[in-house]
Amino acid sequence: MGKIQLVAPSMEYEEQIREYRNEFLANGDSMDGTSFLREYEDIQDWLDFIERNTREETVTEGLVPATEFLAVRVSDNKLVGMIDIRHTLNDFLLKFGGHIGYSVRRSEWNQGYAKEMLKQALFFTQKLGLEKVLVTCNKTNIASAKVIQANGGLLENELLEDGEPVQRYWIDL
Repeated sequence: MGKIQLVAPSMEYEEQIREYRNEFLANGDSMDGTSFLREYEDIQDWLDFIERNTREETVTEGLVPATEFLAVRVSDNKLVGMIDIRHTLNDFLLKFGGHIGYSVRRSEWNQGYAKEMLKQALFFTQKLGLEKVLVTCNKTNIASAKVIQANGGLLENELLEDGEPVQRYWIDL
């Protein structure tokens, strides 16, 4: 695994964000942690959307303030993943979504990026003043469960979302 850093999304990464989105759509992969990127063909519109959602006074109704990061490999500046950090929880996030959602592009799987992304995100959550964070994953997503556990996640329980078990892990900061 190459070293990664979490960076704010910007038009500097427009083409890579578009390629990231297209790779996920082509593979039929879940786009967790991408702040609804699936819904946006225009990258500037997506950037405007995530910027509005960073603040309580402008957040989209039904959502909570959040900060989106791109996980970029330092050696070649390649976008390998995305991670969304929610500053608070609403009822849905408390049950199923948690404080942090993330994804790694399939072409970069099994290299430790998700584990490092979550580790770096936890430092950011401390800056937000959180003392513990909730991270969830589908029970069938064993790789994600291992990432969460490697970062100190303790399984609290499982809830059913649309008939599928979702595991809820808490991480003390």
